[in-house]
Amino acid sequence: MGEVTIVAIGGNALVKENGLDSIQDQYEAVQETVVHIADMVEAGYKVVVTHGNGPQVGFGLRRSEIANEVAGMPAIPLVNCVADTQGGIGYQIQQAMTNEFAKRGLNKKVATVITQVEVSSDDPNFENPTKPVGSFFTLEQSEKMKEEHPDWKFIEDSGRGYRRVVPSPKPINIVEKDAIKLLIDSDFVVIAVGGGGIPVVKLANNTYEGIDAVIDKDFATSLLAEQIDAETLIITTGVSRVCINFGKPNQRALDKISIEETKQFMEENHFPAGSMLPKIEASLSFLEKNGKRVIITNPESLKEAIKEEAGTHIIKEKVAVL
Repeated sequence: MGEVTIVAIGGNALVKENGLDSIQDQYEAVQETVVHIADMVEAGYKVVVTHGNGPQVGFGLRRSEIANEVAGMPAIPLVNCVADTQGGIGYQIQQAMTNEFAKRGLNKKVATVITQVEVSSDDPNFENPTKPVGSFFTLEQSEKMKEEHPDWKFIEDSGRGYRRVVPSPKPINIVEKDAIKLLIDSDFVVIAVGGGGIPVVKLANNTYEGIDAVIDKDFATSLLAEQIDAETLIITTGVSRVCINFGKPNQRALDKISIEETKQFMEENHFPAGSMLPKIEASLSFLEKNGKRVIITNPESLKEAIKEEAGTHIIKEKVAVL
């Protein structure tokens, strides 16, 4: 055992349903999730946890705007909202995991690394925002909010409603990767690249500067996996397996597929752009570098998935058909 495995938790997984989005609700969701991650650690895997922050960063932005409008408080830039959610969610995962290890009598240490992720200021997504953040709204609600905030943009998100979108540039470098490696080598369970990382650009004098954006968690996780030489990438989602022909009579759950087969399914538009497609693209990027395998499944199936008893497994080799 002992292989380095990255587990990515979606930000939406920590907000179970509308109306259950308080900090306490989120912590209870975190507690449920870390039980399954602790199973992997107990089995001997070196685990790095990453997480999304789509709903949470949107909540933070809105709180800042309301405080500014009502009480004249200084507005918080988007990049700082990303940093705030990275610290807040990282704290909850770190505490819940530490407590879970204590319950099991495991002598394991946990640390959260506040992670900066380099992007390019020339990334085209700054001109065409695509990352949904915050709550879901009806069409009428989104139209009213656009009247109040003409610079805001909204998109329909996977049939669940309308959400505000912000720039989401592609990550090009994990700034704190060496610190993360040192912690892994020291037998820490590491929480890193929270919310896709704090987006920064590198200036001519080799200094960094924050930039307003939210990096896709799956792309940042894939890059981290590549840069720390992880062997397995696990992306958690709301379903136990990826499906093709989703929602149709001929829907089929995928067990084990190759890179070649995955690309074919992509070309056939089986993976929606707003939900599964980024996970598939991030998976392929990892595998085409130095990755060994990718697993996509829900958190409660992690223990079985790592033993190839659940989840969708994407591997490099073509799968033999018996």
